[in-house]
Amino acid sequence: MILEDKNGALLGARIAADGQWRFPEGGQLPKKYVSALLEFEDRRFYQHHGIDIRALARAMKQNINAGKIESGGSTISMQIMRLSRKGKSRSVFQKLIEAILATRLEIRYSKEEILGLYAAHAPFGGNVVGLETASWRYFSKQPDLLSWSEAATLAVLPNSPSLMHPGRNRAALIAKRNRLLKRLFQKGEIDQFTFELATEERLPEAPLPLPQYAPHLLERAYREQFRNKKENRTRLRTTIDPALQERCNEIAKYQNELLSGNEIHNLAILVLDIETAQVLAYIGNAPGTGKAHSEAVDIIQAKRSTGSIIKPFLFAKMLDDGYILGESLIPDVPTHINGYRPENYNRKYAGVVPAKRALSRSLNVPFVRMLQDYSVEKFHFGLQQIGFTTFNKPPQHYGLTLILGGAEVNLWEVTNAYACMARTLNHFSENNGLYNPNDFRKSVYFEPKKRSNDKGAGLGNQPVLSAAAIYKTFEAMREVERPGSEGDWQQFQSSQKIAWKTGTSFGFRDAWAVGVNSKYAVGVWAGNADGEGRPGLVGVKAAAPILFDVFSLLPGGKWFEAPHDELVDIPVCTKSGYRALDICDADTLSVPLSGLKTKACSYHQLIHLDAAEQYQVNSSCAATSEMVHKPWFVLPPLEAHYAISRDPSYKVIPPYRADCAPASGASSNHQTLQLIYPKDIEQIFIPTNLDGSRSATVFKATHREANAVIHWHMDDTYLGSTTDFHELALNPTVGEHVLTLVDGQGVRLEQAFEVIGK
Repeated sequence: MILEDKNGALLGARIAADGQWRFPEGGQLPKKYVSALLEFEDRRFYQHHGIDIRALARAMKQNINAGKIESGGSTISMQIMRLSRKGKSRSVFQKLIEAILATRLEIRYSKEEILGLYAAHAPFGGNVVGLETASWRYFSKQPDLLSWSEAATLAVLPNSPSLMHPGRNRAALIAKRNRLLKRLFQKGEIDQFTFELATEERLPEAPLPLPQYAPHLLERAYREQFRNKKENRTRLRTTIDPALQERCNEIAKYQNELLSGNEIHNLAILVLDIETAQVLAYIGNAPGTGKAHSEAVDIIQAKRSTGSIIKPFLFAKMLDDGYILGESLIPDVPTHINGYRPENYNRKYAGVVPAKRALSRSLNVPFVRMLQDYSVEKFHFGLQQIGFTTFNKPPQHYGLTLILGGAEVNLWEVTNAYACMARTLNHFSENNGLYNPNDFRKSVYFEPKKRSNDKGAGLGNQPVLSAAAIYKTFEAMREVERPGSEGDWQQFQSSQKIAWKTGTSFGFRDAWAVGVNSKYAVGVWAGNADGEGRPGLVGVKAAAPILFDVFSLLPGGKWFEAPHDELVDIPVCTKSGYRALDICDADTLSVPLSGLKTKACSYHQLIHLDAAEQYQVNSSCAATSEMVHKPWFVLPPLEAHYAISRDPSYKVIPPYRADCAPASGASSNHQTLQLIYPKDIEQIFIPTNLDGSRSATVFKATHREANAVIHWHMDDTYLGSTTDFHELALNPTVGEHVLTLVDGQGVRLEQAFEVIGK
């Protein structure tokens, strides 16, 4: 099978099942070769009808005079028939049969077609069959670039391929070539200067390896288009851009050498054209990786843990369905959900963080909480709508780990999904606000035989993802950074505006980076094909530099046009990022139309203070005329506990005056006492020490008032009191327990849990 780039140049070839290097028929023969071939093999090719009587008579005379067979007198048509009748003797009887068959061949095919048949099937020594194969194997070039010397060499080779191919009998081959060149000079086909230069050219020392610019794509094409016979092609012209493919190969080789210093041996690069969905570069594995490190594995198709690479899809889905706005605050606190404990990359917490900030910093805990709010089932279905086929298990199989690498994808589908989003956004205006379902389609690496004209066909208003949600997601992705990267991400800022995302799987086994602009989508994966993790194998360090190296090769384009028809200006709470209440300080922001469905701010409360504004009061202890009514941004105690350490400007809500009790039915934001651990946990496992004793577990709580005292009880037994740092190391027995906390004002909090032994 032969693989060509978009211009028809050779990308790679696969040896035939019989061990022969054989290119399929097709293509126009170069004039130099035709002139040399006809002069050497069949001077009256265009005058006869398959049999040249004069050539046969001359051959008979030569053979009689020599006393042995020196010339056969066969025309090119007769030689084709001999090649087709493998194993037949070269007797007079067989030559008669060949002559008859040659006349039939001349009736059925044109002279140009006959020359093409000969050039495609003639033997050129060793396991080289056909002119195109020989041109690449001996001279490493396509036939139309052959010199006169090279064309003459290939014209004489089939005459005695078993004895006179490059590598042995070189003197005889050179003499035969030069005699042909002299005849071409005498006929006026070439001038004297060309003749002299041609006779000085050296023969190739040995057959050369064929180009292998896209070996993994070649194997994929063979499997999908030839072996499975979906497309009966042995010559496949791809959409590959040859210059880009070669440069990406160079980048892959260079970066792989750098990564190999950390025992990271594999990487893959995929470049897609947004408008056409065509593959422009396909590096399934870095060149030079070697067999010891699975160089033959096509990483582009390999299923690998997602890490954070699918977080933008959840962000876009939640925007689309009105769950969040880009600035909406998401809790970022220690989280325990049915035994699952996600952690941020840097193991730190901000209390709350805007959703777009959670995306740009790739924070894990906020995204787990977002997925919990959105539901695993809805997101799982949404990913399948987007075009992912690897999420083929029920949603319950993945659970909340779906967003953090609990599932597998391949680089092909990940890069394609981002390309589909970009294509949808590009077409929004030209489709007058409607959507073409074909914008979310599979990418292709070859031009299909029949192309359907899908432009404007089947437009509707039910998108996979809305243009507004995509636009806001891409805006959030323009400045991706990663906690712990120490600002390294800033070096990737370039003259091009690029929406990009990195990802790292658990155990540092997979490093992802995918980026898009209005013209191109680029996907990169780095790691080890065998799944071995390595320290430092993170997306921003291992994959992102490769991503931006590739983008530096691509022409820049305009940033995406904002889909104004799907955006609306609404007042948004400055601090919470949700729709503003009357008591909020608000900014007017442009949000998707679905943002009108998002909930109003729940963080701002109208609180009642005494005249000095030092304490909260209520009607049980103060007259209404004595109260100061003031809006206040209030975080729940747990979120406030972490927010205070990160945001000095956060103002803690004043405590209630000693003679006032908190109003009944206060919102969660007014809670004064909250558990950090255990929180909403049904079971706790406490490991056993080496000496057989049970380890202690640290229980933690937080209080809105800095100097508050918390009294701890378990199963109605007093355990002790804490101030400032509310932590106790406890060693409960196996079984069910109830933890009770009471502060100095009598506020009570209970948490039931069970300790399991194993």
